[in-house]
Amino acid sequence: MQITDVFGFLSSILIGVSLGLIGGGGSILTLPVLVYLLHINPVLSTSYTLFVVGITSLIGSLNYMRRSLVDYRAAVIFAVPSFLTVWLTRHYLLPLVPDVLFEISGFSVSKDLTIMLLFALVMLLASVSMIRGRKAMVTESIQVSFNYPLIGLYGVAIGILTGIVGAGGGFLIIPALVLFAHLPMKMAVGTSLLIIAANSLIGFASNVAAISINWPFLFEFTALSVVGIFVGSYMSRFIAGEKLKRTFGWFVLIMGVYILSKELIFR
Repeated sequence: MQITDVFGFLSSILIGVSLGLIGGGGSILTLPVLVYLLHINPVLSTSYTLFVVGITSLIGSLNYMRRSLVDYRAAVIFAVPSFLTVWLTRHYLLPLVPDVLFEISGFSVSKDLTIMLLFALVMLLASVSMIRGRKAMVTESIQVSFNYPLIGLYGVAIGILTGIVGAGGGFLIIPALVLFAHLPMKMAVGTSLLIIAANSLIGFASNVAAISINWPFLFEFTALSVVGIFVGSYMSRFIAGEKLKRTFGWFVLIMGVYILSKELIFR
């Protein structure tokens, strides 16, 4: 086993810790770990990411369910359009994308490159959201109505994102639940984990028959991530979530810039 393999498996614990602490960020760590540390093809890595994040988020959401911190109505309204979009994207859209999209002056823009560039863009957007915090989402005495159309549209957007790059979208789901469903932050995190789990597992199942999966590796990697979410959930009792989220946001920003530079400059 190479040193990068060791770091890759150790990083799987951090994926779970991230989900346990801030209710998101799992996919942002998983795809780069699989691609750059464990040298797995980006397209296959998106499927692995969906499974790892899906199982880990599902187990994490059980703790929130036990504490009655999951709004099932909001989860269904958000998830149904998202489910359909994830399934359609993974089952029909992604297989239609050619291995090489086009060439510019001898530079090939491949399917793998496109996935990594889109993912880097997602990371940059996520980092801005995390660094800026949630001040804009504090409603205090203002009552925000349960906005069904916007929640549904948000669900579609998250479904497309999840289907293409394997990102669960927790950094987008939580603000939507706070703004459009008027959920308290802890309930938004618990509901987000349930939505991420459902989206990710449906996305994984939609094309599992079409790919060759190393199940022993995937189970081992996922098991370590599950350990991480228990660690993260315990740590969340003692660490201020907003401070941690900003720190994680800067890390995600650095990773996003690294992926862009590696894929576009240092290929």
